[in-house]
Amino acid sequence: MVEACARRGLTVAVAESLTGGALSSALVDVPGASRVLRGAVVAYATDLKAQVLGVREDLLAERGAVDADVAAGMCAGVRTLLGAAVGVSTTGVAGPDPQDGQAPGTVFVAVAADWLGPAGLVRHCDLAGDRAAVRSGAVAAALALLAVAVERAPAEQAPAPGS
Repeated sequence: MVEACARRGLTVAVAESLTGGALSSALVDVPGASRVLRGAVVAYATDLKAQVLGVREDLLAERGAVDADVAAGMCAGVRTLLGAAVGVSTTGVAGPDPQDGQAPGTVFVAVAADWLGPAGLVRHCDLAGDRAAVRSGAVAAALALLAVAVERAPAEQAPAPGS
């Protein structure tokens, strides 16, 4: 993913909740990640999704943090906040207990970029397993959705910093 982003001159910003930094860590584990990764925000607490990432407070109050529109707001917000071409986010319930009326394993991942339009890409996942398995599955789902977005990117993006 890092190489694919670098080839297209794309920078990436990450907003995480249930993955708690694991998604950004997966990117940083790859040599050359500094060519594309602008940074990450772990907004684990619901209020930080609004205060830091700009997710609408009324949306959070009405639906809770585990929601497709919240995931979309998180990735759009982190993209703006960190000045990246692409924003990617994770929100959901790792378990073992339900949250906001959602069962453990309920996860939403999202990607925002200009070429994806205002709605971006959002995926709902029902992941099985324990807390670690759900978190790992959320990282994999976010990276897979990021890959779809990068494939759709126009070739003429500006070079990534440090390229």
